[in-house]
Formats: sequence, structure tokens, C-alpha cells
Amino acid sequence: MHEHIDINPELTFQTARSGGKGGQNVNKVETMVEAYFNIAASLLLSEAQKALLQEKLANKITSEGLLLVKSQTERSQLGNKYESIKKMNRLINQALTVRKKRVATKPGKAAKEKRIQLKKRLSEKKQNRRGDFS
Repeated sequence: MHEHIDINPELTFQTARSGGKGGQNVNKVETMVEAYFNIAASLLLSEAQKALLQEKLANKITSEGLLLVKSQTERSQLGNKYESIKKMNRLINQALTVRKKRVATKPGKAAKEKRIQLKKRLSEKKQNRRGDFS
């Protein structure tokens, strides 16, 4: 496992008018928040962690090399800012979590026996369907 990384200090934000609920408010207030994180310039991550993020989150990284997350679910800019911070932290910490390797196991005696019984039953069923048409 790894320690939980909090990347808030290295985030930059941009706002825009968003759709969704909010009525007339939506048309005049910039409530949508986009959070950007420059992976390459980060001082909080090791080179190995940066490479891992670049690889795992490639589809969320802009051509300028910025990891982009946006939120427009809340009615206030502040709410969306908190939401985008949460999303960004969750995304990064999930990507950095190393999955445990699966240990390959062989099927047990009972499973093999069950499989063979199933095959026999199917075979008998098909045998019975073969009427003598001679």
C-alpha cells in the first residue's frame, strides 16, 4: 500500500458557467469548477508515482500534461470546488494503489468431479435425442 497523498496545494482552478439545476442563477454565475494538476511539476510525487499516474490516467490528461477534473453538480462555486478536490484526490489515490497479484489456483477434486458429471449428463441427454431412424 501507500500513504494517502493530499495534492490540494498543487491544484489550480478555473471556473465557467455550467448547466444543470440553479435556474436563472446558472446563466449568470460561474459555478462550474475545473481543477488542474500538473503531474510533471509536482513536488509531492516521486518519479515512479508520476509515471504511474501518466500511464493510468492518460485519458484524463490534457495535451499540456495537466490532469483535469471538473464538477458542476453543486449550485455554488465553493461546493463544486470542494467536489472537484475530492474527485481529484480520489482519482490520484486510486491510481497509486497497487493491486495485489492474483494467485492462480487449480480446481479442486469436487469441482473436477462436478464438471465430469455435468458432461456425462449432457452426453446422455444428447444420446437419448438420437432416435433410431434406420
